[in-house]
Amino acid sequence: MQRTNFGDITCSIARTLHVIGEPWSPLILRDVWAGLTRFDQIQADLGISRKVLTERLNHLVEHGVLTRRPYDRRPRHEYVLTDKGSDLVDVLMVMAGWGDRWLSGKAGPPVLYRHHGCGEISGAGLLCTRCGKQMHATDVDLLPGPGAAT
Repeated sequence: MQRTNFGDITCSIARTLHVIGEPWSPLILRDVWAGLTRFDQIQADLGISRKVLTERLNHLVEHGVLTRRPYDRRPRHEYVLTDKGSDLVDVLMVMAGWGDRWLSGKAGPPVLYRHHGCGEISGAGLLCTRCGKQMHATDVDLLPGPGAAT
């Protein structure tokens, strides 16, 4: 069965889905954003197979969302968000805000966001819910929320 190549569709949403539409990709980006930058750290956090993680990381590097940076004399790399990747994490922040509102349940959101601009805890999104100023992925610290896994 041949899969549709969303990258060939003349639609910016479809083309974005070509880059991050596979379910593991946004979770990998989330982990890198949160500071898990090494292969083994990401694999342990997600419980993803080495094969799938390798494929997804290669895809994200190929599309300029992540870059590899050596951290050892052996051929080992950590993964770092590019500017393109940081902009994509802004999209994930909007998704997290939607999930916090509609899916977090009684426990509350699993992650809290401290906005660097005002120092206050904000909901996820592109505007700080406290001061109203723009809030990007690079403008927040991630903290465990009331719904975080123990």
